[in-house]
Amino acid sequence: MRSPPNQDSHQPDLRFVPADSVVPHEQHDNQRLEPLVRRIRESSVLKNPPIVTPLGGNGSGARYVVLDGANRCTAARAAGLPHIVVQVVPYEGSGVELSTWNHALADISCADLDRALDGIVGLERRHTHVLTARAQLARREALAWITTESGEPTTLHGGADLHERNTLLNRVVDTYAALGPFYRVTGDSLSQAQSRYPDATALVVFPHFEPAEILELATSGDRLPAGITRHLIRWRALRLNIPIERMADARHSLEEKNRWLQDWLREKVTQRQVRFYEEPTVLFDE
Repeated sequence: MRSPPNQDSHQPDLRFVPADSVVPHEQHDNQRLEPLVRRIRESSVLKNPPIVTPLGGNGSGARYVVLDGANRCTAARAAGLPHIVVQVVPYEGSGVELSTWNHALADISCADLDRALDGIVGLERRHTHVLTARAQLARREALAWITTESGEPTTLHGGADLHERNTLLNRVVDTYAALGPFYRVTGDSLSQAQSRYPDATALVVFPHFEPAEILELATSGDRLPAGITRHLIRWRALRLNIPIERMADARHSLEEKNRWLQDWLREKVTQRQVRFYEEPTVLFDE
């Protein structure tokens, strides 16, 4: 652990915002929503605030795109909370790194996967080689590519623009998600994924997205499939443990809540309850 010379320059931008002012860029996980709503209603604190980036507007009219924490934001709205505490980060600059998760599919046979993908209207599949698949994905000529234990990769094609391609991508993910579970991995090697997840039988590799695409999809009301984008945030606020009752309080205004929050944060810094980690950190008690 190290404390930077000027801690204020690394102090995360934490704010109360209206729960309905945050806009997701990806689908929420329906299986996780109900347990999250129940946990919010039963819990005393919000442990880790969602990460958002400004979308436009000022004051109470400001809007934000959720970069990480779509399920928490959706659950907060479903639980009826008027406000939620978020960490606001600028999308452009060195503080946010956007990368991609790939999906390792578990216990899905090649035949079942082929039959399921055959049912997606407008989706074209082409058998190819790994280098070609990687090149086509890099040039965004392919939606994604899939490799299985049976042989060479298959590239997925279709859609004339960002929104049509995103619609097809959602259908692809929804299709195999209905067949069984999948794991999020960072590499494009099935054998490497199997070294960690022995039950993986196929690997779906996605393209790298740009921040402008994320913002365009979010503002238009479209959503990427859940579990594809990966945002790495420098100086991310963890274990904030903000009282749920503060977010649920409808008697105090947004301005009053934010004044309380800033006083509460200053007190934590004064009492040396805040630690700044410069280096990557592995936590074993999450």
